[in-house]
Amino acid sequence: MRARLITAFAAVYLVWGSTYLAIRFAVETLPPLLMAGVRFVVAGAIMLAWARLRENAPAPTRTQWRVALMGGALLLLGGNGGVVWAEQRVPSGIAALLVAIVPLWMVLIEWLRPGGRRPTTQVFVGVTLGLVGLVILVGPGELHGAGTVSASGALILVLASLSWAIGSLYTKWAPRQTSSIAGTGAQMLAGGATLIVAGVIAGELTHLDLAHASTRSWLGFAYLISFGSLIGFTAYVYLLAHTTAAKAATYAYVNPVVAVLLGWAIAHEPVTARTLLAAAIILAGVAIITVAKDATA
Repeated sequence: MRARLITAFAAVYLVWGSTYLAIRFAVETLPPLLMAGVRFVVAGAIMLAWARLRENAPAPTRTQWRVALMGGALLLLGGNGGVVWAEQRVPSGIAALLVAIVPLWMVLIEWLRPGGRRPTTQVFVGVTLGLVGLVILVGPGELHGAGTVSASGALILVLASLSWAIGSLYTKWAPRQTSSIAGTGAQMLAGGATLIVAGVIAGELTHLDLAHASTRSWLGFAYLISFGSLIGFTAYVYLLAHTTAAKAATYAYVNPVVAVLLGWAIAHEPVTARTLLAAAIILAGVAIITVAKDATA
């Protein structure tokens, strides 16, 4: 169990951190909501087929599909879809900071829900350190921006973070299928379908031109299916089932650090002393939340 938890945390921390670059490549020539929807539908269908063939898992019941649709809509349509849409209007620094409030949402929601428990002081300290580190990582200049920040984009990011937090807690406490692979696959399939519907309603079909999609976009899309969805999302659902929501949500602090390091290694972007300081503070916050024995959720 310990080895599986470490592997799952590593997948969520590193793989999801790398998807920032893959998403940027994918949406260069592919409509964002449709791209994200097809990504999750394909990954979900693969997982359901795998569960059926390898585990002889039964087909999801009507109730299980309803649970999958609710969780998938909150996580993938509201969470992932909101971020994809907003990043077309909001600077990446602002987006990273707003998305990273997911752990704070989780702690507060779990505290306020009926029967919820007050988070420990360690968890509060860890969450605060993570947010401080992200402010340092983004920097005052990026926070104010060279121009005006889209109010609608910023609002969508806040709502997307809230939707992801609610969906995470819903997934943690909702009835599960016997096969975790089948349950995750159903959730991705249902959530992906809602993203496709949203893309059609948003008129993205008129911008879909597969013949002129770049090789880089296709490679990014393939990476998002294989690593981002099949590995990363599956690991995240596993963490929600086997650890606290606050600990599972620490990915939101580590992913920006991973993205910065990948930008330095692949795109030769400079890493300043401020970046290293921010990374140290962020990882310290993650460590505090992770070792908190009585963390809520």
